Amino acid sequence: MDKFAFIIHPIDTADITRKFSLADKLPTPWIERIMTFLPPVKASYITGVESPYAGIEGWFVGCTLNAKQMLALPTDFVVKKIIQSGKMAEKLGAKIVGLGAMTSVVGDAGLTIAKNLSIPVTTGNSYTVATAIEGTKKAAEIMGVDLKKAKVTIVGATGSIGAVCAQLLAREVRDLNLIARNHVKLEKLAKKLIYDYGLAVNVTSDIKSVLPTSDIVIAVTGAVETVIEPEYLKPGCIVCDVARPRDVSKSVIEKRDDVLVIEGGVVEIPGDVEFNLNFGFPPKTAYACMAETMILTLEKRFENFTLGRDLSIGQVEEISKLADKHGFKLAGFRSFEKAVSDEQITSIKKRAGEKIRKLCPVSNI
Repeated sequence: MDKFAFIIHPIDTADITRKFSLADKLPTPWIERIMTFLPPVKASYITGVESPYAGIEGWFVGCTLNAKQMLALPTDFVVKKIIQSGKMAEKLGAKIVGLGAMTSVVGDAGLTIAKNLSIPVTTGNSYTVATAIEGTKKAAEIMGVDLKKAKVTIVGATGSIGAVCAQLLAREVRDLNLIARNHVKLEKLAKKLIYDYGLAVNVTSDIKSVLPTSDIVIAVTGAVETVIEPEYLKPGCIVCDVARPRDVSKSVIEKRDDVLVIEGGVVEIPGDVEFNLNFGFPPKTAYACMAETMILTLEKRFENFTLGRDLSIGQVEEISKLADKHGFKLAGFRSFEKAVSDEQITSIKKRAGEKIRKLCPVSNI
């Protein structure tokens, strides 16, 4: 039976204290210092992934740095830690390893890691894009938002995921807005979109200037701190948060009952799957980046599939077809580790309509 591995890491020190109760007695700086010295850990053994064509097993391998450390510490040091986790995957017998969360962002997005391992590497970004776009379209349909008439905004548009999302959406929308910190990269992407798809887009680094009028927001920044707050969003807005750590502040769902926030890239895994690790999802569901590693293993595609910062539409379409073949599918909507029911969406839609009518009353004259 073919085997895979997927590298995970704690998002913050709270993840460490939940697993190791003794760590809760130590100051956060002490915990983070200790983490820099710890070797990778075998977090869990994954069983029961099975499609109509094959069955596979694998491991979650833990890299002992949190998200903040991965961005703050020297890049060479962080990449070395990730490579050590990849070496553990090799020793365990994995034929391919996937990079999760910040491990796929730091440095050159997996290229150096792949060069230092004897097994192929994938970031999972291709399938993440596919499921994010699919989920956003379904949410728009349920909320009654016409994609062709909607103002669509991508936050973090110049990243590998954001740029391909922009290209895919440029084929279907008429009002596309791109937000990122690097204006040079934004202008370059804008020129590509008008050349390839004939769509002129608006570019800015000012998130507050665009989000209040956006109908659909796709957030993919890769920032450590949240960048989207409750006051930035219009009633009835759909926000697809693909980033890990999250781009959307939890206060959005606490304070805005007229906005739909969904997690991008959550899929149902085929088979009687046991992850043997609680990462906040219901049984048989996982992030799309995890799923991409599984899909490639089931297909016996032991190759560097998604690497670096140049992601193509062809890769997204190919992994989507392979996912369909092996029985992977979108796992409904989730928001901050909780399922979003049809009743909740109906309620959000109703309250959004009420707020819009209060803001823009129709004259009886």
